Amino acid sequence: MRETLSAFLDAQLDFIFFFYGLAFLLLGAICFAAAGEGPRRAGWVTLAFFGYAHGAVEWLDLLALVIGDGPAFALARKALMTGSYLLLLEFARMEAGAFGAGKPGRWIHIPLALVVAVVAAGAGLASASAVARYIIGFPAALGAALVFAGGARTLTVAARRYAYLAAAAFALYAFCAGLVVAPAPFWPASVLDSRRFVAATGVPIQLLRGLLACGIAFSVWSIRQHQLALELSSRRFATYLRRQFVWTVAAMMAILLCGWGLTDFLGAIYQRNIQEETRSDLDLLASRFVGETAALSGMTATLAGSPSVRPGPEGDAPQASEAARITLRLHVEASGAETGLLLDASGRIVAAAAAAAAGEAAASEGDYASKRPFREAIGGVASRCMTYDPADRGVVFHASAPIRDAGGGVVGVATLAKPLVALQADLRRFDRRYFLLDADGVVTMTNRDALMPRPMWPLSPDRLREVERRYGPLDDRPLLERELGESNWVTLEGEQGYEQGYVRRRFIDTEGWSVAIATPTRELFASRVLGIVVTLLVTMMTLIYLIGQERRLQDGIQMEKRLRLQELARDLGQQAVTDRLTGLFNRLKFDQALASEMLRAQRYGAPLSLVLFDVDNFKSINDAHGHQIGDRTLVRLAEAMAGLVRGTDILARWGGEEFALLTPGVDGAAALKAAEKLRASIETLDVDGVDGTTCGFAITCSFGVTQFSDEDRAEDFVGRADEALYLAKLRGRNRVEMVTRSPAAGGLA
Repeated sequence: MRETLSAFLDAQLDFIFFFYGLAFLLLGAICFAAAGEGPRRAGWVTLAFFGYAHGAVEWLDLLALVIGDGPAFALARKALMTGSYLLLLEFARMEAGAFGAGKPGRWIHIPLALVVAVVAAGAGLASASAVARYIIGFPAALGAALVFAGGARTLTVAARRYAYLAAAAFALYAFCAGLVVAPAPFWPASVLDSRRFVAATGVPIQLLRGLLACGIAFSVWSIRQHQLALELSSRRFATYLRRQFVWTVAAMMAILLCGWGLTDFLGAIYQRNIQEETRSDLDLLASRFVGETAALSGMTATLAGSPSVRPGPEGDAPQASEAARITLRLHVEASGAETGLLLDASGRIVAAAAAAAAGEAAASEGDYASKRPFREAIGGVASRCMTYDPADRGVVFHASAPIRDAGGGVVGVATLAKPLVALQADLRRFDRRYFLLDADGVVTMTNRDALMPRPMWPLSPDRLREVERRYGPLDDRPLLERELGESNWVTLEGEQGYEQGYVRRRFIDTEGWSVAIATPTRELFASRVLGIVVTLLVTMMTLIYLIGQERRLQDGIQMEKRLRLQELARDLGQQAVTDRLTGLFNRLKFDQALASEMLRAQRYGAPLSLVLFDVDNFKSINDAHGHQIGDRTLVRLAEAMAGLVRGTDILARWGGEEFALLTPGVDGAAALKAAEKLRASIETLDVDGVDGTTCGFAITCSFGVTQFSDEDRAEDFVGRADEALYLAKLRGRNRVEMVTRSPAAGGLA
């Protein structure tokens, strides 16, 4: 079960890299949005850059998986990875200072980076990557966890949960990314590495890192949303955020699962094509081996049945005549064999022949009686086998056939041996990687010389010692992690490190020799990229829509708040200049308008008049009918006057029962007539009592009118109007009087 899960997830490694990188890129975008302004902006921006850099690293790993890796590309990725961890360490360092904790200076990054650079130069990128994760990634992620845990106490109760969740995710990420590293030749990388983790759990470590990155991103996003809701102080926005969180998580899960399914579907199409092509190529390759060996087997059978080789009527062993030797030599030459032998029943060589390069002396060396081909042939069964020559690093095919007497009894063995040098040279042009494997899975022929001889899969120590006894010292690192079946999707060592591949195997003889073809699945990953791109586009559109909806609601709430504030400001401004009882302008507004109109009259020479009036015998009304009726009297009077004056006039309650009317553009004579009309209209007013009936008393007002003169000050102008009002009171009330400045004497008239 674990191996099945591991094989499945290995095939999905490209999508895992995409998911992993996307989570960190989202973290970067969220941190930038949450940075805002203030003393902690620099820390959030640094965390955002970490998210962007680390997300880019994972997508570059995906690119390496698709198009292949190289030394320069690998170096760039490892350098960017180290830089991203330095950014995370800087975030932890800065935020530790914000919480009042002790922290080293920025100089700490220099020795850490130098250590990684020295290890890369001396021990290679794999070791440098492990060291970078140990000395930078692990403490940086752990520091970030402490920062979020320490900052949780400053947040609201709702946001605090997500801060602790982010802290826990960072702590687990410190283990998964800082301690579980790629295999390296030193402790603890030699004990706890990504391969052993997959072997133990069946889950690639990249998948867990991606899930933790996703948890970190959503936790930080939730913290930001709660802070935003707190700033807006809107229950509607808080409710929307709760719904949006659920919908966002659900939408992202649905998109990623559907994208995973689409990617896997597209990959399955290409995977089937790879399997069919590999099967066809394997058929062709196996037929080449079978054809090459079948011809030699046929020539051996012909040799064993030749009359010049078979014993005469009286003989009990193959003939050793010159004719037999000539026949043997002809068969060696015709078959392209290197050596040929005629052996009697005891295994003694009766005749030997060899190609010119080998020589007959070399052909006659060796103990043939103890070898399996001789034993099988002397038993009456034609035998075929292959052996590996460590000296020449080549495979030799042996074919043996029984030599029978006239009665059908086996009296000897004919054998031909042919190195498969020509076949090996021909197959170097084969465009796919092929392997000829012996019964133990040792590579004995391939078009990748650096991989020979080498076990294809892990061998037990006893089996490995037996293999080295036959082959001599060999590189005991297996090319695969487990033994091949008929076909497997595996992680295969290649020219650019380990890569995913499809390997198909077929047996070509009864001794367990087999031929295998390996097809790197770089093209498979390239075909899956379409599904990944579609997933990315849908994810971006969904996030843009969700962010747009959030922004629209946020802007709407802020606009509503601004409108309410503006309305409140207008109300407060109106209240500041309005008399609360009558609704007319108050003394403050009137004084402002008076100063403004006096300046305008002086500048443009326009006439300006002022009318002051008050209610006659208002104290008697209060005493006789109560203050409530008195207030109703003032309100009724204000309503009537507001409907009788022009829109450009300024009507205000001057104080108590006294009112003021400022008439821009009107001279004294016209103002006098207007005041008289107002006085007459007031005489007809009725005031309702508390019970709704008419109070039964008449309202009259006395009016004082004056016209503005350029030499007037405000107190002069108002003083004359007040003097005119005083005259109206003295002369019997309910009348209009006017006082003007005498132009000649500068006095009053």
